[in-house]
Amino acid sequence: MRRSPHRRLRTAAVGVLATALASLGLAALPASANGAADARLAVQYRTTATAATSQQAAPQLTVRNTGGAPVRLADVKLRYYFSADAPGAAHRFACDWAVRGCANVTGTFAAVPTPTATADRYLEIGFTAGAGSLAPGAETGEIRLRFHRADWQSLKQSDDHSFGAERTAYADWTKVTAHHAGTTVWGAAPGGGPVDPPARALFDDFAYTGSGDPALAAHGWSVRSWPGGPGVPGATWTPGNVSFGTADGASVMTLRTETAGSAASTRQAEISTSATKFRNGTYAARVKFSDAPVHGPDGDHVIQTFFAINDLKAPMADDYAEYDFEYLPNGGWGETGNTLFATSWETYDPNTGQVVNRHTADRAGYGGWRDLVLTIDDTAVRYYVDGRPFATHDAAFLPERPVLIAFNQWLTGLAGQPSTEPRTYEQHVDYVLHVKDEVLTSAQIAERVTAYRTAGTTFTDTVPAA
Repeated sequence: MRRSPHRRLRTAAVGVLATALASLGLAALPASANGAADARLAVQYRTTATAATSQQAAPQLTVRNTGGAPVRLADVKLRYYFSADAPGAAHRFACDWAVRGCANVTGTFAAVPTPTATADRYLEIGFTAGAGSLAPGAETGEIRLRFHRADWQSLKQSDDHSFGAERTAYADWTKVTAHHAGTTVWGAAPGGGPVDPPARALFDDFAYTGSGDPALAAHGWSVRSWPGGPGVPGATWTPGNVSFGTADGASVMTLRTETAGSAASTRQAEISTSATKFRNGTYAARVKFSDAPVHGPDGDHVIQTFFAINDLKAPMADDYAEYDFEYLPNGGWGETGNTLFATSWETYDPNTGQVVNRHTADRAGYGGWRDLVLTIDDTAVRYYVDGRPFATHDAAFLPERPVLIAFNQWLTGLAGQPSTEPRTYEQHVDYVLHVKDEVLTSAQIAERVTAYRTAGTTFTDTVPAA
């Protein structure tokens, strides 16, 4: 069990943060145009790729409102079911043309909960608010789609549940399902079984203009400006030290920590979700750790993180939870060199220093881009780095209450580098993804992220409030 007074300060401070944010309240999500029970939809399908084996599948769809009330398309999901042919196969989605605009059409891939001989995956088609609504009797018009394997291996379509080789003209097709506000309103799932609810997920590509961008708060993020731990006593948490730009053509968030060897000169960075509403499921982020400052002398005990946490309601409260990736490029906490920690917390006492946690450490360099994944189900907490298992912590550390998601970069103290020469450290974040109640593989995470980006989706949050 790792014990560190600096570490306990960080835990206590972010617990205070969680409590403060919870007191602010959350704006309600927009209500559906009508209840799910009132929505009545029909889906028509045709294909222009009729071969049993093809380089690409080409489902083309239209949706008709057969009910008596308007239906907001942002509340509608369509699912096209298929067999992936290979267990680890990844897929890519494209919208070629849509009457409502391809910019208003999204596509994501997911695993069928109960696979059949004709379906172990589905392509879920969604709509943004820009797609508008369907009046009674109205149709979306054509939605021309394509998807293919990421490695461009051929697709065997003849064993796909939703494929119809003979369907070259639009006609009603119950092998593509339609869902409104989480309720199935058209079609049948493979095998005739129940259809699982649509994925509830948070995805952010961090395409913002700066820490003062109003979209940050609108999307549920809080950039820290208030003082306190963790880190150097008297240091500041500076909103301007969270910035946004591009790297290799992708939007990137940067957390910057600066110091000249004194508390007054030390500026740290933190950003977290305002809502404490996440629990079981998959947490993923692509993070660039740095082994050296961008300028100035090296050696400070800097901490670079991706974590989930809730507030400590009382010393040793058993409903506290915290799950951390923490990279120490220059040591600290008794370490003398590069160390990556994965730590799961059950509880602690800020007054006595008593802690109940479990940590796994790898004393190696992790500088550069890293795919960090944390999964929580009913049996264990599991950590992965670049697709490889890193740590498994048992059911004693499962969360009793929801958590928030956060990133920060800070200094444990000033002993690592005594120089008064200014220096700056940076941590970069490419994206963050949380999928509620689903444990995803690395391939499935990559599929989700690629699908969001292909669809032009830079942000979505369909995780309900706790």
